Amino acid sequence: MTGGRGKGIVSGTWISDTAEEVEHPTIPIGINEMAIPRAAILLSLATVALLIGSTIVVGYSVYKFSKENEDAFKVTDIDLIKDDNDRWLWEVDLLFDTCAPRLDDWDWPEVLADQDDEFLYPGELRCDWEHQGQGDRASVVIYNRANQPLDLVLEIIGGSVVFADEGDADLTLDSIDANGTLIVEIELTDDVTEHDITVEASHLRVPDAEVVLDIHIFEGTEQREIHATDGDPLEVHYRVWNADTGELLDEGDLPVNAGDDSNYIKGFGWSAIGLDIDEDRGLIPTLDTGTTHVTLLPPPIAYGNSEGHELEDAWLRFELKLEVASI
Repeated sequence: MTGGRGKGIVSGTWISDTAEEVEHPTIPIGINEMAIPRAAILLSLATVALLIGSTIVVGYSVYKFSKENEDAFKVTDIDLIKDDNDRWLWEVDLLFDTCAPRLDDWDWPEVLADQDDEFLYPGELRCDWEHQGQGDRASVVIYNRANQPLDLVLEIIGGSVVFADEGDADLTLDSIDANGTLIVEIELTDDVTEHDITVEASHLRVPDAEVVLDIHIFEGTEQREIHATDGDPLEVHYRVWNADTGELLDEGDLPVNAGDDSNYIKGFGWSAIGLDIDEDRGLIPTLDTGTTHVTLLPPPIAYGNSEGHELEDAWLRFELKLEVASI
């Protein structure tokens, strides 16, 4: 084109060095700095509000569900774990023959074998534990008297004693078989002269359902350095009586693995827990440093599972003396 300055082909928008180019207006610096932060703040507030609202809705739903089903859960659990006389369907015992009514609110049976089929004892127990030094052990027995498995939580109140396997004062027992028995080992962690503890056995899902065992611990006259524990091979001298008639049934020497020993009735191996001896371990003929104690075995840990056995219903009293503790 002629006759003056004409317009040529329009340059690309990314070119900005011509005088005729229309400049975009400058964005005010105040808006430039604040637009993004304000948007972020508004977005954050909206997110927080949404989270709070969701939490309230979920929390209310859980609360409503729990309230609607609370009575049903409680009734089901309690019906299954309580008898008609308002007693929880498990018992807790210390294996030593040193127990009595816990609150003196029931009488010790004149004939133990005459107890009804549901419970072994008429009520809760308190027992004595004569210890032979720090590290001494004892056996706590839990009897499930219900016709269904039980999940229980055990807790030792009072200090200085723990569950030996866990090294702790709390222990969860998963699914004790219907009409079954479980034995756990407890350990004295301090050298005490006299001390009282309580073992509480409560239902896992119904914490108010609780059976209590009180244990009075005191120092014996024969302090020993080695304490029999689960799995230790021992040689013991034993005597066993019918606890009701006083008849001596048997006497002799036997090897036994303290704790769980399938070669004998359940209570025999666990009766060996808590026996003690000095460093000689009974291997020096001129020394006799092994201790003696007496345990009481109800039928579930004696011959109660041996149908037709002449001692099927008998309670047994064992006196055990530790002769040799193998290295």
